[in-house]
Amino acid sequence: MKTNTLKTVARVALGGSLIFAGISHLSFARKDFRAQVPNWVPLKKDDTVIYSGFAEIALGASLILAPPKYRQQVGWLAAAFFTAVFPGNIAQYTHHRDAFGLDTDNKRFTRLFFQPVLIYWALKSTTPSKKLI
Repeated sequence: MKTNTLKTVARVALGGSLIFAGISHLSFARKDFRAQVPNWVPLKKDDTVIYSGFAEIALGASLILAPPKYRQQVGWLAAAFFTAVFPGNIAQYTHHRDAFGLDTDNKRFTRLFFQPVLIYWALKSTTPSKKLI
């Protein structure tokens, strides 16, 4: 598979995953997402989940639909978003909050290693082929 085709598939898959996650924030997984909101966030947990859901839908749509000249910027925004929500994953681990089948400290700890993968995925799938990360 050509590099550009692989990047397109990766970018669209990430965008689709973000849209799905955003919709789940607003509907069937809302309670689970509340478990990830750190106590220090100054908004109500449910409001935080809703706002982050809208952000995920917008980011996902942008990853899929942005014209080529803006894709790298959208990738950086997605990477920044994944970085910004990482404290939620840490809070879920440190506060021993069960959600998404993460019902042990080992599972919650293992989940922490997937956030850097998402950051890399966002950057790699949106970087022009001439500019490899």
